[in-house]
Amino acid sequence: MNKLSPVIFGTSCLGNLYKDIPFETKKAIAAEWFKAYDCPTIDSAGKYGAGLSLECIGKALRELGKSPSEISISVKLGWRRSRHLEKGEEPTFEPGAWANLEWDAMQDISYDGIIRCYNEAKSLLGGYPIDMVSVHDPDEYLAAAKDRTAAKDDILGAYRALFELKSQGEAQAVGIGAKDWRAIKELWQSGVKFDWTMFACAPTLLVHPQELIDFVSELKQNGVLLIDSAVFNGGFLTGGAHIDYRPADPIRDAEAFAFRQRYLALCEEFKIDPAAPAVEYAYRLGFDSVALNTSSPKRILQNAAYGSFRAPEEFWRRLA
Repeated sequence: MNKLSPVIFGTSCLGNLYKDIPFETKKAIAAEWFKAYDCPTIDSAGKYGAGLSLECIGKALRELGKSPSEISISVKLGWRRSRHLEKGEEPTFEPGAWANLEWDAMQDISYDGIIRCYNEAKSLLGGYPIDMVSVHDPDEYLAAAKDRTAAKDDILGAYRALFELKSQGEAQAVGIGAKDWRAIKELWQSGVKFDWTMFACAPTLLVHPQELIDFVSELKQNGVLLIDSAVFNGGFLTGGAHIDYRPADPIRDAEAFAFRQRYLALCEEFKIDPAAPAVEYAYRLGFDSVALNTSSPKRILQNAAYGSFRAPEEFWRRLA
């Protein structure tokens, strides 16, 4: 597998997350990836715009004249296209999240289902190989299941299929992306030996329980590549109104608001962009990469720059 770039570029925006983005803007985003790294790593999913993200990635790379060896693509699998939408019709799979889609999507997690998802993703990319594969949000699949045992069997079957794809040379690495890190630990302890893991809600400067830090260390000691994809707690740490995929509440989240106030004040004192230490913290914990997302081509190089930023040790002493 190509080495992960220090910052991995998320691509949910290419699937029209919250707003319809013109293809030329999407192509400009893709062009910036290659200004940041010779071989960038990007992260996508069949769920992003019901395959629209994957379709745009393939089209943009072809129009930019990029060869498969110039990019490493990670795809989270578990959703695929279900039916074509009528003009103006809202998709059923995540109402309100996606703008101007042509397709609806359905979840398909099982041994056979993950193969279907993989084949569709491969087709949508139009010839660009999928280097890294995973099951998309298995924690949510378990949480929503009426029969949790059957749901876990579905997930284990999906991983059996993914590891077979790897053995056949169809993918280079098998991993997991999840919002609830405890699901990652459960599957790891069930014998699913991931090549890489993506943590989507913690650890962050705000949320870092010792049990999670110990688990991250265990994975690191076993040679698992580590990716942190939620270093800002959904934008909250840098001043956003949401925290981990929900609106932040001043009463319920009083401690988080108090921490953020102290954190932003310290960053101001040291004249540091508040986003930078949030990214650096993941590296200090031993993570190999941080996944960052933006719908602006102008932000790509700034996001990549966070990968090399290091705050003074006095800043970290004061923060601790």
